[in-house]
Amino acid sequence: MYDKFRQIINEKGITTYRVAKETNLSPTVFSDWKSGKSKPKVDKLQKIATYLGVKIEDLIE
Repeated sequence: MYDKFRQIINEKGITTYRVAKETNLSPTVFSDWKSGKSKPKVDKLQKIATYLGVKIEDLIE
């Protein structure tokens, strides 16, 4: 999931920090996903997808 998320934000010119700040998610959520410590929950995926203007499926493909 993180690789696809990273690709989308890079294409949009957005940083992980900005996504975290503007969606009220902790920046550690993203680092935990990146390192494999945790997997994203549906509610967080929906919040991120809405913010980025994509479908949840686009984040997890």
